[in-house]
Amino acid sequence: MVADLARRSRKPADGGERMRCPSCGYGDSRVLDSRPTQDGAAIRRRRECPRCQRRFTTYERIEEMPLLVVKQDGRREEFDRQKILGGLMTACHKRPVAMAELQRIADDVARRAHDESDGEVASRWIGEQVMEELRSLDEVAYVRFASVYRAFADAERFREEVERLGRKRS
Repeated sequence: MVADLARRSRKPADGGERMRCPSCGYGDSRVLDSRPTQDGAAIRRRRECPRCQRRFTTYERIEEMPLLVVKQDGRREEFDRQKILGGLMTACHKRPVAMAELQRIADDVARRAHDESDGEVASRWIGEQVMEELRSLDEVAYVRFASVYRAFADAERFREEVERLGRKRS
């Protein structure tokens, strides 16, 4: 009993807190499996709670310097990969595009933004990267995204963009 209490109260070797079970809140878990994600940017750990036996997954990622997005009006806000994914999902609504493909695009744009910047990236650059990916993925989704991103004011702008898309395909 005393040894069990001592074991539970020990902190991990890195000095951090133990992983709590999301189901019962128990302050410890057992790692069943660890492996890198496909892109190697994180480690996926499959865990089990010794109290309730629930299994859950955690991801360990490298903590990077925060990346700021410089908006067109000069404001700065923290980069949010979920915003890219949300825009992609809206553009691809009811289109034959797999969620895994949208995740890949969001990951690629986020990785390039971190790699090619010095802590700040222009929102225009992000939008152009997303449009370039969508152009080759799904033309309808591309036009949808471009219409919001470039703030098309009328049908004439739609027609011009569709014509430009047709010329690039030829």
